Amino acid sequence: HENFDPLEMDRYSTMQQLSRSLVESVGDLNSLQDMLGGLNRDSELLLLQQGRVNTELQDRLMQARVVPFAATMASRMRRITRQTCQQLGKQAELKIEGANEEMDRHVLDRMVAPLEHMLRNSIAHGIESPEVRRQSGKPEAGTITISVRREGGEIVIKVADDGAGLNTSSIRKKAESKGLIIENASMTDDEIMQLVLTPGFSTAESVSQISGRGVGMDVVNNEIRQLNGTLHIESEYGKGATMTIRLPFTLSISQALLVRVGMDLYAIPLTSIEGVSRIEKEEAEQLMQDEQKQFHYGGDDYQISSLGKLLGRQSGLTAETEESRPAVILVRAGGHRVGFYIDALLGHHEIVVKSLGPQVSSVSGMAGGTILGDGRVALILDVPALVRMVGAEHGLSETQQVQVMETPKSVKIRVMVVDDSITVRRVTTRLLERHEMEVVTAKDGVDAVAKLEETVPDVMLLDVEMPRMDGYELATQMRNDERYRNVPIVMITSRTGAKHRERAESIGVDRYLGKPYQEGDLLDNINQVLEERRDH
Repeated sequence: HENFDPLEMDRYSTMQQLSRSLVESVGDLNSLQDMLGGLNRDSELLLLQQGRVNTELQDRLMQARVVPFAATMASRMRRITRQTCQQLGKQAELKIEGANEEMDRHVLDRMVAPLEHMLRNSIAHGIESPEVRRQSGKPEAGTITISVRREGGEIVIKVADDGAGLNTSSIRKKAESKGLIIENASMTDDEIMQLVLTPGFSTAESVSQISGRGVGMDVVNNEIRQLNGTLHIESEYGKGATMTIRLPFTLSISQALLVRVGMDLYAIPLTSIEGVSRIEKEEAEQLMQDEQKQFHYGGDDYQISSLGKLLGRQSGLTAETEESRPAVILVRAGGHRVGFYIDALLGHHEIVVKSLGPQVSSVSGMAGGTILGDGRVALILDVPALVRMVGAEHGLSETQQVQVMETPKSVKIRVMVVDDSITVRRVTTRLLERHEMEVVTAKDGVDAVAKLEETVPDVMLLDVEMPRMDGYELATQMRNDERYRNVPIVMITSRTGAKHRERAESIGVDRYLGKPYQEGDLLDNINQVLEERRDH
């Protein structure tokens, strides 16, 4: 104002005005900082309370899911024991130890049939007749013991009997006659006993309603494996046998170690992990290149393999690995020990297990999936399957080399996929390659004709609607050409009307499938048309 001097208004200069504004802004920021600090403390308290509520809710949900073993199994097992003894004229007493141990209701329901079969096997194959037991100095009534106990995150069920046990010489002879092992192969008694889990294997001399058909223990083993469990058989001839089952306590919630391979996340169940170690990259490379060298840890030797390479990702020993000594996850499955080289450890997590869809469930090495707290998806690894893959790749043990008779490698089936959709070609190619088939693709009929000049497939998968030359025209041309007349054609199309189907049959198409199709149906049709061509 013209009547006031600048000094009277306490404004000395522009710099003074800016510095005052800056001081006021700093004061406001300090106030905001204090307010945010208070809100942060309140949020941490709320998160802590929420964590406690979640833990309590989870515990109560688990209590609702678990039931005592004896609640549904004790009376059932005793009834089966009585009925089987009456049918076979034997005497046996059933003892149940740890009957009050609790198990996940779903796991227990899935284990009813396997336990019943193992109990019948113990009576039919293990417990001797009263006369034989009397001559052997044993009580006339045999004893079968089912014990249940919890070890960490696992439930251990043992089915033991004091019968005759497993005759390893008889098992070896039967396995040699069936071609399961090479004659006079070097095998331990423990390895021989595991052969009873092979499909179709039975040492029974006669077939009865209870045993002798060779279908049973392999089904039991498969059911246990589907529950992410393991089955191991121990026996001493003349003194009895013990079958040990290890199952996860629950299938819904699991403790897992989260790891990173490349850009992908994977969860490894803690129950399968024996240890975690760190190895120099150079040492790991030497261990993987030389199959004779083993990594020594905790008194045991481990075959080192790259998890990334096994899963079809990066090798795990690339320059992008942040740490100079990345971790090695040491696991054990079926008596074999393997160390998996990974890129990074992301810590221990409690995960909710979700089943995979039909498109992913057939992929070997995957047991399920989980959604992490930040929304990312991690696949849960099937450790026993991965260990078997390592054994097949590196020849991990002598057992795996002798259990299967050496046969010449069969020639792969060559399939030509003709479809104008690149997505369909890729999906079908992956499906067929998973089943050890060789795949050739063509984008339309003209492209297929050119490919046929180079290679003649064993079977052709053909779409109808395609540019330049459609499926009907290509099929007609093949049926009129002496070179391709006998190639089976499976036509796959969204046109499923009677008129389209009749035209395909008049041309000479062997099978006609509609989209979308089931993987099993397609594979069955391929095998059927190949068998029909061989018969002709």
